[in-house]
This record gives sequence, structure tokens and C-alpha cells, in this order.
Amino acid sequence: MIVGVPKEIKTREYRVGMVPAGVRALTSAGHTVLVEMNAGVGSGIPDSEYQRVGAQIVKSADEVWSRSEMIVKVKEPIAPEYERIQPGQIIYTYFHLAGVDPELTKTLVKKKAAAVAYETLQLDDGSLPLLKPMSEVAGKMAIQVGATCLEKAHGGKGILLGGVPGVRRGRVTVIGGGVVGLCAAKVAVGMGAEVSILDVNLERLTYLDDVFLGRVATLASDTESIARTVRESDLVIGGVLIPGGKAPKLVSEALIKEMEPGSVVVDVAVDQGGCIETCKPTTHDNPTYLVHDVVHYCVANMPGAVPQTSTFALTNTTRPYAKKIADMGLVEAVKSDKALARAMNTYDGKVTYEAVAKDLGYDYVPLMDALGAKGR
Repeated sequence: MIVGVPKEIKTREYRVGMVPAGVRALTSAGHTVLVEMNAGVGSGIPDSEYQRVGAQIVKSADEVWSRSEMIVKVKEPIAPEYERIQPGQIIYTYFHLAGVDPELTKTLVKKKAAAVAYETLQLDDGSLPLLKPMSEVAGKMAIQVGATCLEKAHGGKGILLGGVPGVRRGRVTVIGGGVVGLCAAKVAVGMGAEVSILDVNLERLTYLDDVFLGRVATLASDTESIARTVRESDLVIGGVLIPGGKAPKLVSEALIKEMEPGSVVVDVAVDQGGCIETCKPTTHDNPTYLVHDVVHYCVANMPGAVPQTSTFALTNTTRPYAKKIADMGLVEAVKSDKALARAMNTYDGKVTYEAVAKDLGYDYVPLMDALGAKGR
């Protein structure tokens, strides 16, 4: 198979879809890997490192896209890339189709592209192994950037999360006790903040209570508990995920209005539409804005700011599935691996992931039906 690795073009996105170890795994198996010139520089990987393990360095993105049977990326294709998508091409990346430009799904369907989405590749136990490493990074970053936003010079109320003797600590509320929530709470507790975690899963709350040895308040998530804790918080982290679908709006604009001026919200779920009503996607160039005097940080590709950590963490998990697709072909790969089958969001002009179809108004076609004769 010919596999292409284009340079990411989203604002300040420095990650890359494949590192030299991934290239070596593919070229050793007889596949061809095309890497766009300087695709890995932002992650500290020069072209020479790719060439050393057998990649071909290609000067233009157009050539990478036009020659490749499978494209391996980090972020979903954005508008300038829509025309580059080839009919029937496999695209293996984060898509978050329910939360991004609807034109992307329209383009994928029109071109009958196979969208293999990192964020919906799901094991039988419900875990999301390709989403987990970036959720870990984003969760830890959320406290880091939130603490900075709380500084007066950045529009915040001027609170130090850890406080000092004789002065109260900062109050942090984490909505969602999954990977993002756990990692955010770890950093917040480490900084000395007063932390509350809300989740609807009582077993998860029991686990979190054990992990933190009672150093965080674990609360059953409902309208009243969200309202009370958010209202009293200096920093709110939104970390709720519905795999493949839009995030539920759990914090209303009316509640944001009740927060103290200079408080901060960081919505890690913004790439899935956000769980805070007043949130909209921002970029690393202009990461924050004010609503009712509350600072909103809603960068949709937070891990892109720490690419040397993020790229290697991500590709450690994506590499085996990329090789499986290349070795077996997409149809045989998804037939042999239920987790990989769940990653299929579009195929042959059909939307094959139910939550995406529901949120975007498409007919849902189960993957095996979409495969049709190709799947037999």
C-alpha cells in the first residue's frame, strides 16, 4: 500500500501523523511511505530521520494526497484539504465529525472516502485507546492553561491555584471523570488546589475517590450539583465525551453569568461541540475570549502545543492499526478487528457511525451493510 503523511496545516498544529518507527514498520513490510517535506519538523523530527528508515520525502501536499491510497494524519482535513481527498481514499486521523464543519462529512460522502476515526476506535471494554493519549495530554494541559488564565494579566481574577498559608486555595471543578478528568485532577491536586470531580457513573467516582485517597470531592453529576460547584469555582474544566457524538451542554450561559468575574472555563470537549454552552472553538493564536466577564479557553487542538510529547504518545497507539490496514487491506482489517470496525465513520458514500449520522442528519448504514459485496 502507498501511505501518505502530509504536513498538518491547522493553526499552530505541530504534530505529525507518523514517526520514523511507524515508517520503518511499514517499509519493512514492503509498503511505500510518502512524507511531505518538513512534516515532522514541528515535532522535532527532520526529513533525514524519515529518509533513514525508507520514507520518500515529497515536496508538496498535493502530491502526497494524489499518490496515496491511505493518508495518516493527526487532525481532520480542513477546507483547503477537501479538494485533495481522492475518491475512495482511506483517511486515518481524528475526525470528530459531529463537532466540526459539516462540509467535511459532505465531502467524505461525496468522494466515497473511508474515514477511519481515531476517536471512535473502541475496544470491547468500552475504552478508546487512540483517544486516551491525547485526552491525557489535554487533561493535564487544561489545568496548566487554566492556571495561567487565572492570572490578572491574562484576564483572570488573580487567583493562585495552590494558595499560600493564610489564603484560600483555588477551587477547581472538573466535569467528567474519564481520562481528561482524571489527568486534570492529578495536576490540580498536585498544584494544591481544592478539587471537585463530577460524573454520572458512581463506580467511576468510587474509583476516583480511591485513587485520590479522599483528596478530591467526588460528586454525582446532576443539574443541581453542577450549578452549585460551577458557581463557586475559580476554574471549571469541561471533559465530557460521547464517543463520536456531540457533547451534552451541561453548563448553561445563565450559569456562566453567575460565576465571579475573572473566573475561567476550559472546555476540552470543544472539538465535539463543547459541554459548556458559551464555548466555541478557538486557536492557539487567539485562545481566549470573555463571556459575562468569564475567561473562556477553547482551543480545539490543545495537544498541538506540546508536539514532542503528543506526537510520540499518539503514534505509539495508532501505529499497529495503520500497519494492519496496510497489510490486510481495509475491508479485511475491519472484518478481523471489531475495534477497528467501530472506527469507520464513512465508507463508500455512507455514514457508518450511528452517533455521527444522528447528529448530522444522515441515514445510518451499518458498516457491514456498507461493505456490501466488498465485505463478502
